[in-house]
Amino acid sequence: MIKRFFHNSQDLDWMVLRPLSHIKPNLELTWDNTSNLYLIEKGSYADQLNHLINEIAKKNPPERYHDNENILAENTIEAIHWQIIKKGNRWIGKDYSSILEQGGFNDIQEQNLISAAVGRIHAAMNLGQRHFDEMEESHKKILASVLTIILYHRT
Repeated sequence: MIKRFFHNSQDLDWMVLRPLSHIKPNLELTWDNTSNLYLIEKGSYADQLNHLINEIAKKNPPERYHDNENILAENTIEAIHWQIIKKGNRWIGKDYSSILEQGGFNDIQEQNLISAAVGRIHAAMNLGQRHFDEMEESHKKILASVLTIILYHRT
């Protein structure tokens, strides 16, 4: 089910891999219908992305994925003393993706980032969004950022 969520996506490469193109310049993903994976190519994150998708597929969704994201925000406050605060359900003071990225540096084996990704995917599917490309734009942007951050931290 999770693997199908990502199959042959038109948005995944530019949303997830483009921010990492300074590390691995081949950002175009090619879907292989035989293996149901992205083709592994030189200078690409396709192999790491395939592994990440498989890892995510094995995880159960957290009850509240926002709790995992809150832990990352708290990590950011503790580690680099950013002046961010939570108002209602939102963290303000810095770009949300940057907050998650900085908090991820203290996230052992990206546990909270992975849980946040799993939770966001299941939330989308529960709303009838069965594919990454079909996600509501703001949620797709944050999920893409979380996936980018995981790949970045594992580079």
